[in-house]
Amino acid sequence: MNHDTLPALRSTLAELVALDTTSSRPNVPLVDLAQARLEAAGFRAERLPYRDGAGVEKVNLVAVKGGSGGEERAALALVGHSDCVPYDAAWTDALRLTERDGKLYGRGACDTKGFIACALHAATHYTGELRAPLMVVLTADEELGCEGAKHLVELGKGRARHAIVGEPTSLVPVRAHKGYCLAEVEVLGKEGHSAYPDEGASAIFRAGRFLQRLELLARTRLREDRDEAFEPPFTTVNVGLISGGKAANVIPGACRFWVEWRPIPRQPQARVLELLEGLREELVRDEPGFEARIRLLRREPAVDTRADAEVVRLLAELSGNAPITVPFGTEAPQLTELGAEAVVFGPGDIRVAHQTGEHVPMEHLVRCEAYLSQAIAHFCKGCP
Repeated sequence: MNHDTLPALRSTLAELVALDTTSSRPNVPLVDLAQARLEAAGFRAERLPYRDGAGVEKVNLVAVKGGSGGEERAALALVGHSDCVPYDAAWTDALRLTERDGKLYGRGACDTKGFIACALHAATHYTGELRAPLMVVLTADEELGCEGAKHLVELGKGRARHAIVGEPTSLVPVRAHKGYCLAEVEVLGKEGHSAYPDEGASAIFRAGRFLQRLELLARTRLREDRDEAFEPPFTTVNVGLISGGKAANVIPGACRFWVEWRPIPRQPQARVLELLEGLREELVRDEPGFEARIRLLRREPAVDTRADAEVVRLLAELSGNAPITVPFGTEAPQLTELGAEAVVFGPGDIRVAHQTGEHVPMEHLVRCEAYLSQAIAHFCKGCP
């Protein structure tokens, strides 16, 4: 392993961490930095701007080098998301890279600026001939539902035969993960004075009856469809938020709860939505006057790249780690939709992401950069 790369990786990571790319802020400064590095190394860079739901300017970057220039797809894409989750104000060093016990600390060091630093170094320092195109893709708003990657899909940008999607996987190739869906259920009742319960209808009691049936469904029918590659091997359901009512002495006229589910691959994404609608219809039949509305808020697909796919096998051989599956989501489904065989891979541990003290082991950075360099040689040195 070439530890001579560590100073450069650390320097680049320090620059990236110093840029506050919390998802609510523009990611333009990071894109500017990366674009300058890539263009100086001969990449052709294309900025793809858009405005998020709050009107904030965001930019996706697609940079390509090598090949004859006429290829429809790159041979390999290295993909990293530029945005980070917010950090606690008490973490005063969040935007200053610090070192302790062989680890580098800072917001985004693990998720996923460590991977971006490795990808930029590997891409810009590769000295071999790129007979097939190499692509570097930086996205915005992954933490808000892969919004940047979805914009790429809409535009048909970022097409590649193979994609390495950067996430903190402890350098273990992740070939598949579950999807992510979210729906809001609003149960309606009739307001009234709590001293006269028969004059109204409690939306909270009605929601309780809905939730009781949903819990039974989640523990029975949804566990019938299984994929033993996952743990747990079935679609999971969670109700993490609920709200309703105006005061303790008022019969509540409305109650809302949010249903999250993570579907296993090959199960229709609409399966749980259909089951929710079925529960609503049952309750309407059983209880005259029962009223509920179901609104789908998010629907992120699962990904299931074959274990024997070339990009999965290569990273397994390089890292010495067998491919796995995970329950959390990434941008791999969007890269798959754009035509790539995608694998999720990167330095750092997902269990330390999204928290104060986020960090990445320096050894992971060195190894990741080496593996990405070897992947570039493997996929881009031959004919497209």
